[in-house]
Amino acid sequence: MNIIKNYPRDLIGYGSNPPHANWPKNAYIAIQFVLNYEEGAESHILNGDKYSEKFLSDLIDTDVYPNRHMSIDSLYEYGSRVGFWRIHNEFQKRKLPLTIFGVSIALAKNPEIVKAIKQANYDVVNHGLRWINYQTIDIETERNHMQKSISLYYDLFGKFPTGWYTGRDSPNTRNILIEQGGFTYDSDYYGDDLPFWIYMKSSNSILKKHLIIPYTLECNDMRFALPQGFNTAEHFFIYLRDTFDILYEEGKISPKMMSIGMHCRLLGRPGKFCALKKFLDYIQEYNNIWICTRQQIADHWVNKHPD
Repeated sequence: MNIIKNYPRDLIGYGSNPPHANWPKNAYIAIQFVLNYEEGAESHILNGDKYSEKFLSDLIDTDVYPNRHMSIDSLYEYGSRVGFWRIHNEFQKRKLPLTIFGVSIALAKNPEIVKAIKQANYDVVNHGLRWINYQTIDIETERNHMQKSISLYYDLFGKFPTGWYTGRDSPNTRNILIEQGGFTYDSDYYGDDLPFWIYMKSSNSILKKHLIIPYTLECNDMRFALPQGFNTAEHFFIYLRDTFDILYEEGKISPKMMSIGMHCRLLGRPGKFCALKKFLDYIQEYNNIWICTRQQIADHWVNKHPD
């Protein structure tokens, strides 16, 4: 049965015995909002790429070109010029915490947004150097990009990142990250409702403990940009509400975590944005919830669930 003994995937997880999360405030559910900031770091000939971007914009079915794709350019630019500010202002008005998944080159190109992030004291997770797909990129290039991203993050924020999310990662990403050191957790995983620990060998065969805080691709506005996704803000709101209702009810016995993924160029559009407002109105009527950042979840898990 070596095929089972040496199988590298964990299909069991917590199984029938998940830990009691013991969230602050006796919360049934920890709710975590992520705003992805990627605009300016996508595939683009101005970034040295061979082709234009085609992923995650309102132009769902498009070709790539060995030149500037002017429509894609402007759709991404909406996120940095308008969308970020609409979402940022809503969280500031409600005095709610927010985590930014920030691509380093994208942030470096918009110092006004970096200034706003600092003033708001948002939690900033390193979202890589570029918003590109690393699946077929060689390991040395990916390692080099990670190191450059960490250095640029430090230049922007005066501290090193403790959380990581590539998004379009490769089979090498987590190994490189653990090799790099200094990170409490990563979020390149979608297979659980709770954080969990893994143990991986580094390049020098030392066993290292590493925290995974799962993210979401379904409670995520990216589904506005997929053929099988949301068509209206009402669809998105209903999906968020129904997810919350199930997890809240389950959380009375076994508390859970809920992540909501947002993109400046997608949810920042007025017709989609109202889904966020309606969902925030909805959950703020409830007690026993903890709206937090990913770093707060990581700190909680390290302190309360170290094993």
